[in-house]
Amino acid sequence: MQNDLIDAFDEYFEIVNVNSPELLDESFRLRHTVLCIEARLPGFSVEDYPDGRETDEFDCHSHHLLLKHRPSDSFIGGARLIYPDPLNLQTPLPIEQHTQIDHELLDISNLSRQSTAEISRFLLLGKYSRRREERRRSPDWLSSDQRDQDNNRRRFPHPMLAIAVGIIRTCIQHNITHWFSVMEPALNRLLSIYDLQLGPIGPLANYHGPRRPYYADIRKVLERMYTNNPQVWELVTDHGRVLPTLPGAVLNASIVAEHGN
Repeated sequence: MQNDLIDAFDEYFEIVNVNSPELLDESFRLRHTVLCIEARLPGFSVEDYPDGRETDEFDCHSHHLLLKHRPSDSFIGGARLIYPDPLNLQTPLPIEQHTQIDHELLDISNLSRQSTAEISRFLLLGKYSRRREERRRSPDWLSSDQRDQDNNRRRFPHPMLAIAVGIIRTCIQHNITHWFSVMEPALNRLLSIYDLQLGPIGPLANYHGPRRPYYADIRKVLERMYTNNPQVWELVTDHGRVLPTLPGAVLNASIVAEHGN
């Protein structure tokens, strides 16, 4: 069965894995634009990054993604996955340094550090992050000509979902099954529309504004999505072709077979 969501994703977006110095520079400059120039989060000053590149000490052991807008051939968003420091797996991740984790909600000592990553710098250029009701009227990722063509044409719901596609596929490729993130609750609520929300594991912290620590097991996220949001599940897993294979995966072979893998 045709999935209009996948068709719209393929039409408007491309996930680019950062695998060259040139692409890494693009990522750092995009972050500088969003965080320093647009000032989307407090604590990022233009004066602190005179070369126009926002970087920190975690970039050297992170996987970086960029979101390309196909019609304009430009990068409009991105994210990074911070992996534990390969020289010392016990080096705290940002979530452990800057927030208070309630160990009754999550005992992080039981997690495999090698299969854990922190989602960070999950961002979009400002003009692509308008309110949901405004996006319904005139999606930013469509040109004015495209918007005028067919009022019933397919729309991709939000570019943040496109970034999440890249995050999930990268995690599965690298055997990452546990996610941390420090997010504004509003972003987590937006992700919940697509069953991509993470669970809170601590109180609000003042870390680039009021933000909360979150955790999720990617296998449980995909199971929930498969049940509640099958079109999104098909998109992020490429019709079930991209799934966790580690022991304990909740999506079994019958699901894969049902979707033709």
